[in-house]
Amino acid sequence: MIVVTGATGHIGSVLVHELHLRGEKIRAIVPQFEDTTPINGLGVEIVEGDVRRIESITQALKEGDVVYHLAGIVTIEQGKSGLLSQVNVVGTRNVVEACLRRGVRRLIYISSVHALQEPPHGTIIDETLPYAPDKVLGDYAKSKAQASLAVLEGVRRGLDAVIVCPTGVIGPNDYRPSEMGQLIINVIRGKLKGYLDGAYDFVDVRDVVKGLISACEKGRGGESYILSGERITVRDLFSIVEEITGVKAPSFKVPAWLARTAGKITPLYYRLTKKRPLFTSYSVEVLSSNSVVSSKKARNELGYQTRPLEESIKDTIQWFRDNGRV
Repeated sequence: MIVVTGATGHIGSVLVHELHLRGEKIRAIVPQFEDTTPINGLGVEIVEGDVRRIESITQALKEGDVVYHLAGIVTIEQGKSGLLSQVNVVGTRNVVEACLRRGVRRLIYISSVHALQEPPHGTIIDETLPYAPDKVLGDYAKSKAQASLAVLEGVRRGLDAVIVCPTGVIGPNDYRPSEMGQLIINVIRGKLKGYLDGAYDFVDVRDVVKGLISACEKGRGGESYILSGERITVRDLFSIVEEITGVKAPSFKVPAWLARTAGKITPLYYRLTKKRPLFTSYSVEVLSSNSVVSSKKARNELGYQTRPLEESIKDTIQWFRDNGRV
């Protein structure tokens, strides 16, 4: 029995579909009142569970052989440190403890490349870097670093676990949608009047899922594997969207000083209007941070492969069109 937490999220739902195609017996753990549309119709066992409650998760892992722990909060908003801590950190500690109690054969935990201590520009980001909660950027990264350390503590207690660290995930089947998916939607709808300078590494959700499965099958216990894709500037990414859709992408580059100033003001605006943030101080800093990432270890040990980023963007836009999002 394969158990998946976060089964209705972007990566989680694509993982469940892939495991279903492979004929695996799957149990999806979802919180109360969670929309299960992304995994409906697959014959997957769906059980209610909350990673913040240890007994809830221990019960849900009954007869579980392999656990993919994907449940977590991903946000660029400020003021979410409490929720991030409860779900990402406490939730992961509970999953680790439940796996130890149930004698789970293997745990695959999806962390983030941001959980690793960022080296100076000109230095490649790889798995030799430590998980450093006090030396990463923002509350989200801190929570993922703390959670990764909780998994490693479980390894020291005898748990066979592997940590996977994707970069920015993009791709179809983005139901909610993700931060990156929403950005693409906003570009197509003409909601963005300017763009931030900078670059980032993006990876297709389908390649991440295959990397997760390979990590389960081939990964060494206690090891971490970065799943990166292709580094691209924001301007070039918007140009690809423009080429695919014919919608004129924003051409005005917002000065860095203005973006940082606005990033300090916008959180209040988004809270008052209850709108989803287009950018924050955190996103401004991420785009100017070191984003030269290596997946050499995953490619060598797991056979990890990626597709061209342009293909991922094209498939994402087509999925949004097919599902009435744009």
